[in-house]
Amino acid sequence: MRLLIVGPLSGQFGAASKIAMDQGAKVAHVDTIEAAMQALRAGRGADLAMVDVSLDIAAFVTGLASEHISLEVVGCGIGNDTEAAVRAIKGGAKEYVPLPPDPELIAAVLKAVADDESDLLYSDVRMEQVIKLADQVAPSNACILITGESGTGKEVMARHIHTRSRRSEKPFVAVNCAAIPDNLLESELFGHEKGAFTGAVARRIGKFEEAHGGTLLLDEISEMDIRLQAKLLRAIQEREIDRVGGGKPIQVDIRVIATSNRDLAAEVKAGTFREDLLYRLNVVNLKLPPLRERPADIGLLAEHFIGKYSDANGIARKPVSNAALNVLRSHPWPGNVRELENTLHRAVLLAMEAEIGPEAIVLPDGSRPGEGRAPSIGDMAGTISSNGAVDGADAEALVGRTVADVEQQLILDTLDHCLGNRTHAANILGISIRTLRNKLKAYTEEGISVPGPGEARRFAV
Repeated sequence: MRLLIVGPLSGQFGAASKIAMDQGAKVAHVDTIEAAMQALRAGRGADLAMVDVSLDIAAFVTGLASEHISLEVVGCGIGNDTEAAVRAIKGGAKEYVPLPPDPELIAAVLKAVADDESDLLYSDVRMEQVIKLADQVAPSNACILITGESGTGKEVMARHIHTRSRRSEKPFVAVNCAAIPDNLLESELFGHEKGAFTGAVARRIGKFEEAHGGTLLLDEISEMDIRLQAKLLRAIQEREIDRVGGGKPIQVDIRVIATSNRDLAAEVKAGTFREDLLYRLNVVNLKLPPLRERPADIGLLAEHFIGKYSDANGIARKPVSNAALNVLRSHPWPGNVRELENTLHRAVLLAMEAEIGPEAIVLPDGSRPGEGRAPSIGDMAGTISSNGAVDGADAEALVGRTVADVEQQLILDTLDHCLGNRTHAANILGISIRTLRNKLKAYTEEGISVPGPGEARRFAV
């Protein structure tokens, strides 16, 4: 956990820094917003920034966004100053922490940022076999490719490997290749010099240099443009990178872990992924089983998520009933652990009895596992046979509609089911995240409502 404190390191801020270090955080300090931006551009990365509310938090958050630096920001101020707290939150801070610092509150803030990044819970024999292989190869410097459906915990596995590697004391830096536009990903990975392109207001150290000595996670690497894959291959092979607009190569020492929810061999055949890059990344392949194939883990995960969200919402922990566990174990969980977590968060809020029963297990669309509901376009798509035929009444429901209209409703229904999660929806639909984004952009331009992350257009619980 890397903490950046922005403000005068004296008095109460110094005490907060000591508490954070006692909690295991690696703490860095700067006095001003500009010094913080310079440190982040220089590759001294952080997972969380605690910023004095007397500084311009709004300008800091805006600067982070404009330079595509992902960082959680917390405002800190003396006493329970309501105006300062409101100003910090309006400026973009996620939380406000009053000073003098409360050790339990500081610990809770640090845990909220790092909580699930290191939680690898399992009891199922299939998952145990994958963990054993991961622990065996973790001390090596070999590239590792982690594959599996969306929501199976690929990034959690990558962090598990890093903590058991010889690089565990060095940075773990993650880049979501699906979340960054193609024209910005090169700069994000390799950095850039001042003036290299419009908006390059200062030199920026990329993720390769930031991860020097440690581990670089390339999440959802299948979404990377094939032209950038060539530069990535060279960086991995030669252990050197070129900043955008730079004049000389820079040596880097990193271990690369990549993840994908797609079949990269099929992507190679389709011409969207380089075969030589696949060979370089796939020295060791860890394939995470979907949740439906590891039912022994469901009870353990349910207990963990119920405890987590009970504490987060100030609700007394309740046991999950055997009947509810049977319901959870019978559901296929297309969204895997991520969907299970979402469902159990909802269950904690809905449970009215002394224990969490089946009535509290509600899916994102308001239905319950196994409960019948009116078919949507997504349901009807599931009745299409391998020869392209659609069964009976479902075929009648599609007659008279254009292919584009049916596709649009299928995409939006799927996005509803995933509560706006683009990566999850693209995986279910069998299309790339790039294709999905292009279609959603077109729908938005036509004035059609498209759910954002965590949202649904029609369903409410």
